Amino acid sequence: MRRWLPQPLLSLCLWLVWLLLANTVAFGHLLLGGLLALGLPLLTVRFRPELPRIRHAFKLLRYLMVLLFDIIAANLVVARLILGPAYQLHPAFIRLPLDLSNEFAIVMLTHAISLTPGTVSADLSSDRRTLLIHVLDVEDEAGLIARIKHRYEQPLKEIFEC
Repeated sequence: MRRWLPQPLLSLCLWLVWLLLANTVAFGHLLLGGLLALGLPLLTVRFRPELPRIRHAFKLLRYLMVLLFDIIAANLVVARLILGPAYQLHPAFIRLPLDLSNEFAIVMLTHAISLTPGTVSADLSSDRRTLLIHVLDVEDEAGLIARIKHRYEQPLKEIFEC
């Protein structure tokens, strides 16, 4: 079954999106959408990385809650910086040394940084040991690095690595 239907949930979503975009449930669209929903995952199976193994699901939930809180808090801080009185911003590029080795965990870290307003992941070194981050306003570079390592990198290491 896995050979002909490598990702059943993806196929179902593709089929439903096709029908929603076509805005009809005519037989031709049901058939064409079904063929595309079955064929596209088969054609792209070798491009997908292995699914990550989550070692601690509860820690993942806790990490997501921390990330959501940080996103909301950073939105308020950035709004204050932008809408507040004339304030001298201190933008900077910061190099974050990485302790992560799992590729999926590194991607999750870069997304967490980019989703948090005021920071964006700019580059990953070729050896995947250093992440370049642009920060809108930084006063304490070492403190920011320690915060990212403590709030994001360490939990991701516990969730996805041995």
